[in-house]
Amino acid sequence: MAKGRAKPPSQRQLRVGEILRHALAEILERETFQNPSLRDVNLTVTEVESSPNLKHATVYVTPLGGGDMAEILAGLERVKSFLRREVSRRVQLRFLPEFRFAADTTFDEAGHIESLLHRPDVARDLEGVDNHTPLESNDKQESNGHGT
Repeated sequence: MAKGRAKPPSQRQLRVGEILRHALAEILERETFQNPSLRDVNLTVTEVESSPNLKHATVYVTPLGGGDMAEILAGLERVKSFLRREVSRRVQLRFLPEFRFAADTTFDEAGHIESLLHRPDVARDLEGVDNHTPLESNDKQESNGHGT
């Protein structure tokens, strides 16, 4: 494999990640945590990425309504063994992966891109792009007798 290229996840990795995501989402929705950093926080599990050997899984979460993400991640680390035990009761896997929690920043990145696209200088540059379609050049060639 070439250096710098990541191999895409296998079907099994994707399937295990989705099963874990559903189980964790259900647990986080229904459980009341004593941990103060998780007590009144609604979390969304956006994605679970499994390692190729399925021994490790990165769980991407985002709080609904905001919150201190560093404090939330620290709280999840403190209840990690409880979450793992609860997931093992719901999911039938030979090995349950070790969880690593991370903030999902895709919504922030999408908001940043959206704000960039609405800037006046970018909007001005994009004005002409929408009016030109690749089919126009093909139509001209056909009408001149140069097309196929």
